[in-house]
Amino acid sequence: MAVVAQQMARQAGGASAVPFLQIVSVVKQFGDAVAVDSVSLTIGKGEIFALLGSSGCGKSTLLRMLGGFEVPTSGQILLEGQDLVRLPPDERPVNMMFQSYALFPHLTVWDNVAFGLRRDGLPKDEISSRVEKMLAMVQLTAYAKRKPHQLSGGQQQRVALARSLVKRPKLLLLDEPLGALDKKLRERTQLEVVDIIHQVGVTCVMVTHDQEEAMTMATRIGVMSEGKILQVGRPGDIYETPNCTFVADFIGSVNLFKGRVTVDEADHVIVDTPECRHYVSHGITGTPDMEVQIAVRPEKIGIQEGPPTAQDYDNPAELGFNCARGTIRDLAYLGSQTIYHVVLDSGTVVKVTKANDARHDEVKLASGDSVHVWWWGSDLVVLIQ
Repeated sequence: MAVVAQQMARQAGGASAVPFLQIVSVVKQFGDAVAVDSVSLTIGKGEIFALLGSSGCGKSTLLRMLGGFEVPTSGQILLEGQDLVRLPPDERPVNMMFQSYALFPHLTVWDNVAFGLRRDGLPKDEISSRVEKMLAMVQLTAYAKRKPHQLSGGQQQRVALARSLVKRPKLLLLDEPLGALDKKLRERTQLEVVDIIHQVGVTCVMVTHDQEEAMTMATRIGVMSEGKILQVGRPGDIYETPNCTFVADFIGSVNLFKGRVTVDEADHVIVDTPECRHYVSHGITGTPDMEVQIAVRPEKIGIQEGPPTAQDYDNPAELGFNCARGTIRDLAYLGSQTIYHVVLDSGTVVKVTKANDARHDEVKLASGDSVHVWWWGSDLVVLIQ
C-alpha cells in the first residue's frame, strides 16, 4: 500500500510533492451495494479539494469516511502518513462542518465557538484568546452575545465555520457548506469562506453538487459518478478538457454531436456527424471510422444570419467545416448574456450563449429567424465513446 501511495503522490497534478492526505483504493459497501468503488486520491497541504457529483454518487460517504463516521470496507486513508481508518472521529485531527450547521440554539455565538475547546479542557485564557481571534476573522465579534436564531443564514454559516476551525484541525471537511443559503448570499459567501480557509492555512475537502460552487472555491475538483472518481483536475482543466461524456455534460452546459472519425492526422482530425463535418485542429488517440462524440460549449459558438467566412475562423483550413444552418426556436435575455436555442436542419437543438458586452447591445436576432451557427476547431473536444 505504501508503494501505491508514493506513486499517487508523484502523479498527482497540483498537489504538494510530499503528500498530505492520501486515499488509497478505498471501497465502501453497504450490503451488496458499492457506495465508493476503489477511490484513490492524493491531496496536497493547503488545498481546497471539491468532491463534485450528483446525489447518490458516493461523495458524502467518502467524506464521512474521512471524518470517521463510516469505516471503509477496504483501503487506506493516510493523513501525513498516519492511517486514520481505525481511529474514532474524536481522535482524528479532523473537523467536519455539516450542511445544517448543527449550532446549539441555547448557546451564544461565543459559547458555540468555544464549545469544542471547553470539552478538550483547555485553559480559560487560551479558550478566550482563540475564540476572540476566530470571531474577528469571521467578522462576528459584534455578534458574540447573540443566539443563533438572531443571526442571518450567512452569519450562522460563519459561526459554524469558526467553531470548526477554532480547534486548529489539520483537515477541514465541509458537507454542502452553503446549501442552506439563497443564491446571492451563497455566491458572496463562497469567496468569504475561501479567504478564511486560506488565512487559517487549513487543508479542506468539501462535498457539493453545485458546479459553480466547486469551480469558485476549489483548488482542484474530483468529479464522481456511481462511486468512482471519473476525473481530477483544476477547475479550468475540468471545464475545458473533460475526459468523458459524463464530465463534459455534468460541468456547465455542452453541446454533444455523435459521429465517426473520417480523417485521422497527427495535427487534426475530421469527424462527420449528421449536423456537419467537424474539423478538430489537434490530433487524438484514435483510429479512422472510430465512433466519437464532439463536445463544444455554448459560449464557444458564433451565431449570425449568413454563413461564416474564412476571416471568421482562426484557421482558414476550417472553412466549410464546423458550421450548420438552423432556426432559432427561442431565446432568453438574461442581462449579461442572451441564450439561444437553435434547431438545426438535422433536428438537433444547439444551445448558444452570447455575451452582452455593451450596455445598449441590441438583440438583432429573434425567434423564427434562420441562422448559421459555427465554431473554431480549437474549441472542440473529442470524447471517445
